[in-house]
Amino acid sequence: MTFRVPLQVRSYELDALGHVNHAVYHQYGEVARVAGFQAAGCDWDGLVAQKLSPVLLSTTVNFRRELRANEHVEASCEAKFGSGKSFHLDTVITKADGTISADITCVLGIMDLDARKLVADPLGTLRAVGFDAEILAPGA
Repeated sequence: MTFRVPLQVRSYELDALGHVNHAVYHQYGEVARVAGFQAAGCDWDGLVAQKLSPVLLSTTVNFRRELRANEHVEASCEAKFGSGKSFHLDTVITKADGTISADITCVLGIMDLDARKLVADPLGTLRAVGFDAEILAPGA
């Protein structure tokens, strides 16, 4: 099961055309990522205390259907780990009727804040600070 967080579109998130501004989708993705990490037992403050921090390396949004004020949506969060220093966190913004409004693909790494370099094993590093991979990356 994919982790999901409910959101409601607020009027101040709209652009001149009356739908959600493009930059707000990135914020929705960030809400899903932070909530997902917390649900998996690993929050940003806990990582920073360990001299670690997730860093966003790239993000791409594919806009599919517009969102308007007061719509209720869900933002999912699913992690995909490979063998390198980076990993993917994918978010799908889904409208109440099941229509996909946008999908967001992010590439992240875990930075060692003292060395200012990405750690070699992000999944292992996250697990060492309490991350339950089954919450965001079933089977990892």
